[in-house]
Amino acid sequence: MFDLKEELSKLPNCPGVYIMHDEKDTILYVGKAINLNRRVHSYFRESTKKSPKIQKMVSLIHHFEYIVTDSELEALVLENNLIKEHRPKYNTMLKDDKTYPYIKVTLGEEYPRVLFSRLMKKDKSKYFGPFTSAAAVKDTIDLICKLYKIRTCNASMKNGQDRACLNYHMKHCLAPCMGNVSPEEYGENVKKALEFLGGNYGPVLKELDQKMQEASDNLEFEEAIRYRDLKNSVLSVAQKQKITDSDGEDKDVIALAKDEKDAVVQVFFVRDGKLIGREHFYMTNVAQSSESEVLESFLKQFYAGTPYLPKVIMLPMEIEESELLQEWLSGRKGSKVRIAVPKIGSKEKLVELAGKNAALILGQDKERIRREQERTTGAAEEIAELIGLSDVHRMEAYDISNISGFETVGSMVVYEDGKPRRSDYRKFKIKTVAGSDDYASMREVLTRRFTHGLSEKEENARKGKDDTYGSFTKFPDLLLMDGGKGQVNIAEEVLEKLGIAIPVCGMVKDDNHRTRGLYYRNEELPLDTRSEGFKLITRIQDEAHRFAIEYHRSLRRKTNVKSVLDEIKGVGPARRKALMRHFDSVAHIKAATVEELMEIPEINENCAKEIYAFFHDTSMLE
Repeated sequence: MFDLKEELSKLPNCPGVYIMHDEKDTILYVGKAINLNRRVHSYFRESTKKSPKIQKMVSLIHHFEYIVTDSELEALVLENNLIKEHRPKYNTMLKDDKTYPYIKVTLGEEYPRVLFSRLMKKDKSKYFGPFTSAAAVKDTIDLICKLYKIRTCNASMKNGQDRACLNYHMKHCLAPCMGNVSPEEYGENVKKALEFLGGNYGPVLKELDQKMQEASDNLEFEEAIRYRDLKNSVLSVAQKQKITDSDGEDKDVIALAKDEKDAVVQVFFVRDGKLIGREHFYMTNVAQSSESEVLESFLKQFYAGTPYLPKVIMLPMEIEESELLQEWLSGRKGSKVRIAVPKIGSKEKLVELAGKNAALILGQDKERIRREQERTTGAAEEIAELIGLSDVHRMEAYDISNISGFETVGSMVVYEDGKPRRSDYRKFKIKTVAGSDDYASMREVLTRRFTHGLSEKEENARKGKDDTYGSFTKFPDLLLMDGGKGQVNIAEEVLEKLGIAIPVCGMVKDDNHRTRGLYYRNEELPLDTRSEGFKLITRIQDEAHRFAIEYHRSLRRKTNVKSVLDEIKGVGPARRKALMRHFDSVAHIKAATVEELMEIPEINENCAKEIYAFFHDTSMLE
């Protein structure tokens, strides 16, 4: 048993990370400290002034653990990794988890390529970005291929190819794979492409003007139009990159807008003195945090995940851990990263502009954010409060579908924080139940789901892995059954047999098949039909039903196709697949002539006649 007083006395006076848990062992908060003893004691000292958020968090702490580090910098890195992995409820969190596209030029190759990439590796390639629009990156790569005929393929350059690909014939590539161009000549084009990506558009615009005029003088109007279109594309790219600075430094300009509940962070990406894009991010759990604390949380989480670090990060205000963050960021980049707070001039105005954009987004989106929160996490909290649970982060709902006992299937849908998590949906084809028996079918589905989950957990424990590995390792905070007392009893029997403690609710419907309440602990709890909790339950119930029905229909379609085609003499599984691949539907097979059927390599003349005869009057074949 965890003795708080005794464990507090054991805390060392050194840097590290502390992790607060509730009674279910859920991680509530992760923090770092220069002195673990002093920092953790402060949470439980009555004389220490605490925000309402921290007071609430402390009231839920059942036990804590800590990890000692050699330095505060190590503690910062570990804290960041643990926050990203566990996403604790009481940490200020970066809501968006985005990866940005880059343009990659593979300079380590004899014939470099220009590629789209979301990863920035320490290789011999040169990267441009990050960009905020994947479509714009792809358009720029296409333009570079048209202008400089740079390859994008991964064909071997050593042995040579038998023939050039379509890009060569479209005049988008010089076909080095065919030996059509020397590395030196190709390299000149790569050099021009790098200049273009660096923002030097003058030479290519001048060259395109010249070629357009020459083509026009020679009455080659199609070529002149092609050069004109290329010039317009270059101008479009040039106009999007607004000059912001003369120093040419790479910098991120960051500002914040915050109110009582919400915060938006705006980032301007400046590369080589050009504003190449901007992005905004939402921060959660900011109610009792200062603006500088929110900015610190953002910097840690954002720059732990982005592959590119600029030389300068410009902020609207000083932050407490500026020196520590600079040390961490410089270590990640491999060269000095500076955090600056400009006070005068164009840089200060740029930070101010980012702040105005953040405020504009917060104002525009506040109502949308509030509505989204009410219908998702707010609705989940309503359900938790109704049935007396402290938290319902993950819900799983189940449904059974069959027609007169034919091809019975089960569905499992998952909602996390009030939103569907479709990657965790699962479907089950009933194996042990004959005929229409929804209770027995549900027992099989739940037994398979949780038995599989327990097996995966045991395997992970044996291999020293956490429960992010496996298809069924995540267990829900609440089970929702499509039905009342009967279905709930089945679920509780299965869980009790497997030694799993999870609350179970039945989603009860009225005579018109509309959701009316929740059945929980032998009692039907009425739901306010105007509440977001009611609407969420209805969405979950409809989704479980839809998912089961769709799976059942897909099985029926496959069975129907098989039963029709397999009756034809000479048509087995291979020929059936070939027919469906070629004709797409049984109706098209039925409408096909013998000659059209024989176009399929797997179908010979005798088989084609058998198929035709099966669907038509056989006297035509005599």
